Amino acid sequence: MRTPFRESYQQFSPNGKWVAYQSNESGRNEIYVTPFHGPGETEGGKRQISIAGGVVPRWRQDGKELFYVAPDQRLMAAEIIIKGNALDVGEVRPLFGPVMDGVGFYYDVSADGQRILARRAAEDNAEPVTVVQNWTARLKK
Repeated sequence: MRTPFRESYQQFSPNGKWVAYQSNESGRNEIYVTPFHGPGETEGGKRQISIAGGVVPRWRQDGKELFYVAPDQRLMAAEIIIKGNALDVGEVRPLFGPVMDGVGFYYDVSADGQRILARRAAEDNAEPVTVVQNWTARLKK
């Protein structure tokens, strides 16, 4: 993409017809989807997916959802509706958060979108974790 804006985290849709990416075109990072096509393959131009800022888009394997991280670090899910060669955006909803940011794609989504691997900040009331090293030696006693 050749624009005067900073665009990154491009990711092809599972069917290869769309590209999701983040861009600072609006003055803040937002998530967009644009067609990746030859003439007549898809209809319309780019669509803004995020509703109040977003970074790091990830497609669900069937292309029916697009995930991203909102400015408040909540993981969001946007319903993607593809009718013929056109793309539309359905419901956009928060899933959970805050997600700890990182470098690159710092979360991942299972193929069916039902499981998400992400780093989360520890809660104030989190239970401590006890690590037992060399536990097999205790079994011999």
